[in-house]
Amino acid sequence: MLTGIRIFTSDIVWRGILTDLNATVLDAVTPTDLNLDDMDIRLPASPLELKAILLGAGDDSRILNKIFGRSVSLPYIQGRVVVALYKSGGMTSGELKSALGYAINTSTHVVDTAIYQLRRLFGREFIINLDGVYKLGWI
Repeated sequence: MLTGIRIFTSDIVWRGILTDLNATVLDAVTPTDLNLDDMDIRLPASPLELKAILLGAGDDSRILNKIFGRSVSLPYIQGRVVVALYKSGGMTSGELKSALGYAINTSTHVVDTAIYQLRRLFGREFIINLDGVYKLGWI
């Protein structure tokens, strides 16, 4: 039901519930993933209500609108990269892989390809690399 949602909570009961609903429950707070401890969820909440709350909290369209100043539609991975860089202020390639749900040492070119495509669409200075840390360049 919550497959693909990455979320942190320190509450052991919520951790069990989220695991049962197939969410990826994180052991530490990250700047790019959801933090249940910061959400005001009124109880009792049905699984469908919980799903709606989490999906709404994970809707990145408002952040993308703020970044670009207009409504944009990006492929999933590209949107996640832009939002992750915006929320975090900058990330290494390994941190971006982790934010996208990949292991840091995974041999994948997902991040490199997404950055290449974003630079091709919005210009070379849209995403800059300073000492191995990717940042949004023109915000």
